[in-house]
Amino acid sequence: MSDSIAPSASPVVVEAWLDLQCPDCFRALDDVRALRETYGERIDVQLRHFPLEKHKHAYAAAQAAEEAAEQGKGWPYVEALLARTKELGDRGEPVLLDVASELGLDAEEFDTALIDGRHLLTVDADQAEGKAIKVTGTPTYVVGGERLDGGQSQDGLRERVEAIVDRLLAG
Repeated sequence: MSDSIAPSASPVVVEAWLDLQCPDCFRALDDVRALRETYGERIDVQLRHFPLEKHKHAYAAAQAAEEAAEQGKGWPYVEALLARTKELGDRGEPVLLDVASELGLDAEEFDTALIDGRHLLTVDADQAEGKAIKVTGTPTYVVGGERLDGGQSQDGLRERVEAIVDRLLAG
């Protein structure tokens, strides 16, 4: 009798393609929180950057989020920044440093990261991949290879994500 190997318990990956100056992405955080609450460790919500050209500070915000992740507070930074999309639009990059300071992150290192461009490749790679898979607006989710565009309407989006996650977890 051979030993059977249990199926992998890897979490289902939910890619959240966001623009950190996008008010719709702020509203999408409720869906992200609900998904995490429902599925816990069974899902892995991954931030993917898709800064839109119409949002002047979104590209810098994406770089700042990467620096926050390096300093151990990626999602808390994203949530705090998305809560201030209007202020980011009005005041620009100083808001990125304000949020970092408020979360106890090294704001000086944030400033340096934005100047030296250490996270440009990550943001550029996400944006290129997003374009390749036909992300056109934010928020957009990719779950199990299926793209769900919330940029046009978020109505029923969480339910559609849950249906795919449930199918993948069952399968």
